[in-house]
Amino acid sequence: MSTSLTAAKTVGLGPSRLFPFLSWMPLVDRKTLLADLSAGLTGAIVVLPQGVAFATIAGMPPEYGLYAGMIPAIIAALFGSSWHLVSGPTTAASIVLFSSLSLLAEPGSARYVELALTLAVMVGLLELALGLFRLGTLVNFISHSVIIGFTAGAGILIAANQIKNFLDLPIPRGAPFHEIITYVAVHAGEISWAAALTGTVTLVTGIVVRRFWPRVPYMIVAIAAGGAVAAVLGQVLGVSVRTVGALPSSLPPLSAPILDLAVWRELAPTALAVTLFALTEAVSISRALAVRSGQHIDGNQEFIGQGLSNIAGSFFSGYVATGSFNRSGLNYEAGAKTPLAAVFAGAALMAVVVAVAPLAVYMPDAAMAGMLFLVAWGLIDRHHIAQILRASPSEAVVLVATFLATLLIELEQAIFVGVILSLVVYLRRTSHPAILVRVPDPGSSSRKFITDPALPECPQVRFIRIDGSMFFGAVNFLQETLRRYEAEAPERRHLAIVMSGVNFIDVAGVEALIQEAKRFRARGGGLYLVRVKEGVLASLRRSGGIEVIGADNIFQSKTGAIRAIYSRIDPGICRACALDVFVECARRGRQEPPEEETIPMQEAG
Repeated sequence: MSTSLTAAKTVGLGPSRLFPFLSWMPLVDRKTLLADLSAGLTGAIVVLPQGVAFATIAGMPPEYGLYAGMIPAIIAALFGSSWHLVSGPTTAASIVLFSSLSLLAEPGSARYVELALTLAVMVGLLELALGLFRLGTLVNFISHSVIIGFTAGAGILIAANQIKNFLDLPIPRGAPFHEIITYVAVHAGEISWAAALTGTVTLVTGIVVRRFWPRVPYMIVAIAAGGAVAAVLGQVLGVSVRTVGALPSSLPPLSAPILDLAVWRELAPTALAVTLFALTEAVSISRALAVRSGQHIDGNQEFIGQGLSNIAGSFFSGYVATGSFNRSGLNYEAGAKTPLAAVFAGAALMAVVVAVAPLAVYMPDAAMAGMLFLVAWGLIDRHHIAQILRASPSEAVVLVATFLATLLIELEQAIFVGVILSLVVYLRRTSHPAILVRVPDPGSSSRKFITDPALPECPQVRFIRIDGSMFFGAVNFLQETLRRYEAEAPERRHLAIVMSGVNFIDVAGVEALIQEAKRFRARGGGLYLVRVKEGVLASLRRSGGIEVIGADNIFQSKTGAIRAIYSRIDPGICRACALDVFVECARRGRQEPPEEETIPMQEAG
């Protein structure tokens, strides 16, 4: 694989962004073709029960889950960046679609399908625009904690919404989570034991097969087991269990989105939420697989591929599609070498549907519900939830809040709640840069500066280090901290700021330094900057900060700063001090002034 990757990099230096498949097409040979064909056929078989399941979650007719795995998978493979990503219907996209559209139309109705296809083209246009304008970094604003919290909540909702099929209870469609639980408790006596038995056998079979025979397509085996139980109950006991019903054994029919501006305006918030989440899902999966395969992922190209796949899918009866973790992981494990594997998977699915779609008449709804319970359980990332709860209180708040919002409010709003909370946490963190008091370590031969409250400080000079950007959001925290230092030790009139941890400063940050320089000078002391990075120094020059702070108050090293500052402090206080904080303090009894070292501005970096 490494040889192929090297060749790909060589070939891919000049292909047009319009035809990214030109970069990997020369790598296709007989060996890769056979490997991709095998992986594609495996993926087509697996997506059959998944597609029906996801369409059920989305409130779409079952065949639309299969349609969403055909044309969109082919287009995304040809125009995307990843060699292993397989696009199609997914759990998260399906449940967001159901949560949003069920308020506007009856799930499964013609109007509902039209809205779903319209949403697909809107999402596709947004994804395409973000890719063309190279705005791929936007997905970085959806933090890992938001994804984990949302998917866990979505898993709970999926399971809750399938209880009606698992127990064959007439729970109102679209009922909130708490109402579903209440309904089951009140109507427990109406549960169909035949449906519950069918669903339980399906669930247990899926768990056992996945646990002991991971290479076997557990979904197919589990649904077959559930179907067998339902058939036995019908033949032997005369007890019927509702089934999905026969699916159309045809290729995806042509379709068209609604072009009414009022409808687009109504769907806009949902389209934005689905776009952000779908792109995050696709790019995250692509990068995760790229780490294992050694491939480089172009996020913006992936956006373009996903956008084109949804636009094309909306005209071929496909609702919103994005990268599928299950099918993409299976594609990689099955030995796929190029994106042709996903192309073969989409094409093979068409052939499979034509051949076996009528058999769906034997697929019980309860068996499908049992299968979806397994899907829901897999969405709860227990490992990372525990890790986040242990490691970061702020991220834990984001996770829990997103999880609860997913259960209690509209799903697209839950995503925005998570994003906003993530931004609040980020802004709070960046607006409170680390400000550390630094003192020389007497136990170190080089007097290395450390942070240790137990070590003595000079009564006239304080050294601090700032780790973080000095921008408008952090200015208030910086000034409040310096005022607190002043209140604690008003006699300390000199402040040296080690700037090696400051990578960026804006106009507000420069103005704050100017104000502090004037204030310390008015108190009879001074403000000094040490080890200023060139980018920060350039901002100080442009904003006139150097003229106010003083070029002779900016130093390349702490040693130079100490020598210069030592010549400016009150010698009377220094002689009365019994502390040897700096090396220069040992010269107190020698009556010879320390040598001052100022660093020319062009060297201060």
